[in-house]
Amino acid sequence: MTTDAAAVVAHLGEDFLAQVYGRTYRHFPGDPGRFSGVLGWDDLNSLLTHHRLEPPRLRLSTGGEALPQHAYSTPVTTRRSTVWHRLKPADLHRRLAEGATLVLDAIDELHSGVGHLAQQLERHLRTGVQVNAYASWTPEEGFGVHWDDHDVLALQLDGVKKWRIYGPTRQAPLHRDTDIPEPPPDEPMVELVVQAGDMLYLPRGWWHAVAASEGVHSLHLTCGMQPTTGADLLQWLSEDLRREQSVRSDLPRFGSEEEKAEFVRSLGDLVLKECGDATLLDRFLAVRDATDRARLVPSLPYVEGVPPDPALAVHLVTARARLQSDGGGNAVLTAGGEEWTFAPQAAPLLSLLVAGGHHRLDTLAQAAGLRIGQVALLVSELVDGEVAAVGRAG
Repeated sequence: MTTDAAAVVAHLGEDFLAQVYGRTYRHFPGDPGRFSGVLGWDDLNSLLTHHRLEPPRLRLSTGGEALPQHAYSTPVTTRRSTVWHRLKPADLHRRLAEGATLVLDAIDELHSGVGHLAQQLERHLRTGVQVNAYASWTPEEGFGVHWDDHDVLALQLDGVKKWRIYGPTRQAPLHRDTDIPEPPPDEPMVELVVQAGDMLYLPRGWWHAVAASEGVHSLHLTCGMQPTTGADLLQWLSEDLRREQSVRSDLPRFGSEEEKAEFVRSLGDLVLKECGDATLLDRFLAVRDATDRARLVPSLPYVEGVPPDPALAVHLVTARARLQSDGGGNAVLTAGGEEWTFAPQAAPLLSLLVAGGHHRLDTLAQAAGLRIGQVALLVSELVDGEVAAVGRAG
């Protein structure tokens, strides 16, 4: 699992962030078995078997429209009068054979291997990632020609997918925008055949259409990257500037024209002053990292704290934690919207956790020169803060 996720990041290459990310598409050919350990058909069957998945989490789509749930499932009423929909495998198979595409949203929350992949990408790209799974069997296009409001990295797990890429008609469109993109040209700028083991990256706003090959089933993952935009920066800045009296003051609705003009001028001066600060962008990004949503990972059965067991393993459940030193040399960890200050001796073990991976308590204790009990107490704080989880080392 770790090797597969790390291989995805490594396969992006050293120039991806500087030359490709957010700028243009790129096809990454790969070996057919490259993603064999990430997710397979048996994994998908197991998820459909053991989870009660309702639309829009699980859906069938054709021509850009979702099929009604009753076309492939049947309602079941429990003895407590709750209703859930049980998949009917024969009907599911029939709809898929007729051209529908199966979609499972946020599969990274259901499958540990895909979840680890998402976290590796989050650490590398410094942004939130959601992974959806798509399975199809015919050349029918499940979604037609469309664009997404987030960047995507598609991993072809099995079979073949044909991509028609048209490019953008509006640069950097947003989910909440002032205008919608113009329709794409009639002819694509490129047509690609993406084989098992390949990856394909598309920036947001790029029109595209996807279909399986005739008679060849396809399974792929789409990793959607949450954009961080100028609109996000301005929204954060408006919140940060609430410290200023003029920002907190009422608008001079009934004031003179001069008073109104002066009020607007004072706000403009504040914004210009902040934008003139060379550290503004880094401060904002630090806040985004510090408030990154942690993934949901309980630490049962350790509900009353982490015991001093050397064999227990701990990992952070947020990929964008930040570790710094305060003026007194203490180690300051920010993660999941919380901040902890630890003694300087804790810095080595915190560095290991921030770098990612699962680490045994005895390994962390040795790195920091601390007793197992001290490490267990520190980890308990992070577990209580919902930014770390513990379990038996595998």
